[in-house]
Amino acid sequence: MADPDRYNKMFPVSWEQLHRDTRALSWRLMERGPFKGIVAITRGGLVPAAILARELEVRLVDTICIASYDWKSQGGISVLKGVEGDGEGWLIVDDLVDTGTTARAVREMLPKAHFATVYAKPSGRPVVDTYITEVSQDTWILFPWDSEIQYVQPLVNRRQEG
Repeated sequence: MADPDRYNKMFPVSWEQLHRDTRALSWRLMERGPFKGIVAITRGGLVPAAILARELEVRLVDTICIASYDWKSQGGISVLKGVEGDGEGWLIVDDLVDTGTTARAVREMLPKAHFATVYAKPSGRPVVDTYITEVSQDTWILFPWDSEIQYVQPLVNRRQEG
């Protein structure tokens, strides 16, 4: 299991930023298509897949259901639902490639698919074909579906407390 303390930085992503970044990804992917369909890696790939399906006019969307994360801990891969075929003509979508563990498992299932993520970290970046934003390996990306808006102390006050 991965060390949850390996994340020294937090990168919060708003709904607006995720939408903007995913639309930027769609611009890059237009050159690669058209695609037969999209395979979203659940759960993180669902929202980007919906945006990409709209922007690329893809009507066929499927899922690969994989469990590997629990908050900041990454464990073993558990494939809950796969898809048939080798992926030829398909677009695999996920929100993020981190260590590449999940991406490698999906790549083995669908070796001929084009793999795209919105965000990529250095360890996983070589596994995907297209991404928009790279973040450092020690950064935890806080997606909007994992957070809520609430009051926080000003930075200067938090620094004095710590």
